[in-house]
Amino acid sequence: MIRILITDDHLIIRQGLRLILETGDEFEIVAEASDGAEALLLCAEHNPDVVLMDLRMPGMDGLTAIEKLRESQPDIAVVILTTFNEDEMMFRGLKAGARGYLLKDTSRTALFDTIRAAARGETLLKPEIMARVLSLAGDLSSTTSESANCGDLTNREHEVLQAVASGLRSKEIAVNLGITERTVKAHLASIYAKLGVDSRASAVAVAAQKGLLQKNN
Repeated sequence: MIRILITDDHLIIRQGLRLILETGDEFEIVAEASDGAEALLLCAEHNPDVVLMDLRMPGMDGLTAIEKLRESQPDIAVVILTTFNEDEMMFRGLKAGARGYLLKDTSRTALFDTIRAAARGETLLKPEIMARVLSLAGDLSSTTSESANCGDLTNREHEVLQAVASGLRSKEIAVNLGITERTVKAHLASIYAKLGVDSRASAVAVAAQKGLLQKNN
């Protein structure tokens, strides 16, 4: 079972998400929160596998909650689910460690697939979302010297990072590159250390800002 915490300040949204998720046999809703502060308390109490996090909420907003959650309970996966189609908010959320980004008009299939990927510790971003990440990161990198620092990634690490940005799972990356899944995970650990991150999504966001990812994925 994938244990889920829903965080949104609108009761009708939380109820709607609960109804949708309860149609999936592998999902269990452990709690609902109306803002970021409540979400942190409930995460400490229930230790869910995945948090569905709205960004704009009164009190503590979703971005602040994501950052604090990465410090206190980094094993909990966060999927941003928001009404607002804002590139900068999306980029900041992914850089903070969220493992997915969906708009509230997303399909049931996309919602389920993203939650499953997040629970596996992986990142699943729709191609149009990845295109926007790369585009925004390109704009940001043009105004900061950080883009000149490539983190000394090896050629193989570049290949693994590009595959992660394409949404491939570790097992799929291993097959494509002709290496073991354990080796893929070792490369990911090295990539995280060099980029100063601790998740796939934040690695993709930081790498995009540094200009390390191709835009044709």
